[in-house]
Amino acid sequence: MSKNVGILAIDIYFPPTCIQQESLEAHDGASKGKYTIGLGQDCMAFCSEVEDVISMSLTVVTSLLEKYGIDPKQIGRLEVGSETVIDKSKSIKTFLMQIFEKYGNTDIEGVDSTNACYGGTAALFNCVNWVESSSWDGRYGLVVCTDSAVYAEGPARPTGGAAAIAMLIGPDAPIAFESKLRGSHMAHAYDFYKPNLASEYPVVDGKLSQTCYLMAVDTCYKHLSDKYEKLEGKPFTLIDAEYFVFHSPYNKLVQKSFARLVFNDYLKDPSSADEIAKEKLGPFATLSSDESYQSRDLEKASQEVAKTLYDAKVQPTTLVPKQVGNMYTASLYAAFISLIHNKYSTLDGKRVILFSYGSGLTATMFSLQLHDGQGPFSLSNIAKFPPEKFVEIMKLMEHRYGAKEFVTSKDTSLLSPGTYYLTEVDSKYRRFYEKKISESNLTQTEKGVVANGH
Repeated sequence: MSKNVGILAIDIYFPPTCIQQESLEAHDGASKGKYTIGLGQDCMAFCSEVEDVISMSLTVVTSLLEKYGIDPKQIGRLEVGSETVIDKSKSIKTFLMQIFEKYGNTDIEGVDSTNACYGGTAALFNCVNWVESSSWDGRYGLVVCTDSAVYAEGPARPTGGAAAIAMLIGPDAPIAFESKLRGSHMAHAYDFYKPNLASEYPVVDGKLSQTCYLMAVDTCYKHLSDKYEKLEGKPFTLIDAEYFVFHSPYNKLVQKSFARLVFNDYLKDPSSADEIAKEKLGPFATLSSDESYQSRDLEKASQEVAKTLYDAKVQPTTLVPKQVGNMYTASLYAAFISLIHNKYSTLDGKRVILFSYGSGLTATMFSLQLHDGQGPFSLSNIAKFPPEKFVEIMKLMEHRYGAKEFVTSKDTSLLSPGTYYLTEVDSKYRRFYEKKISESNLTQTEKGVVANGH
């Protein structure tokens, strides 16, 4: 059986179009600080008419293969996690086969996984399980998480975002799975869902969604702790992992979630808590679970107690999610990339706990062990990643959702060379993409054409 199976390489792409949350507050007539302080967000990326989840996926997969010198023939499984529906039958994975077909590699297993923001984690587990299994043929697995999160005008709109992430999976990885240390919580809830197939906007029950998320945090943490105790003979506490990474619909929920873990540790063993924790959390020890989810006082007290630990164990993971927004399936892994970017030189031998949540609802808390290796597959190499039209574009995208027979503006002025973009959707709903080439690859005649805006 393969050892230390996990993530060998990881890459991220997000659109160059973004809006500052402060500006969106002003435009929406929201109270100052509602999106920046209330939600804890700084900026939000979004797809213009020339980008979508497929173009972002084509870009990030091509980038990862080129950056790490991976032969496309060496990919044996490719799975995509997404909740952005482009076609109700044809998987996003099949669009990505364009990259591999030209190298003669059509022998690639896997399709798409879908359940809100959890699809990327399901795809990741599938690829890891494949490499660990007797089905493995010795080639790499490749996982893609891609989403464009958009909301109707209203309180949920600032919790959008867009990105694609690609992860290369194989043995002897610098980011290895502790497969026995994993706890899931799966249930039926209508906290966020997309029943209207004519619209890409979801139906959201914000209050229920937050409660479901926090309940899933609690339950997954309990299951993971129970498994840890069976393996190690002692209860799991927050000191048993160096960092905690959360799916981030918005940063304030990440703060609340980590505070729940602090409260859980207190309830497990109140006697070992420090005096401040006893004083602030003690009064809430007798609350039922349901009461605790609704208690604003507990929320405030637990965040105060958790602040120092949060700054050390969670804050380094929040860089990209705060700047790019909620990337649905890509959100958790963008937070994980933030951690590697910020702390890669001190992660060797450390354990990192990740929490993945998808509404409806599906959730898993799982453990990774990090080991810095040499060569292309190392933490230091992974660490190198690139970090008022919004409403108009959203209106255009609403009109375009599910539409056919249109040609995009092909305006690629904001896109970097190597980025894929949508050129047209024909009368049969077939989508066509091109790759922006660098000026250095153009002939003099072509340069003149580009300069003249054609």
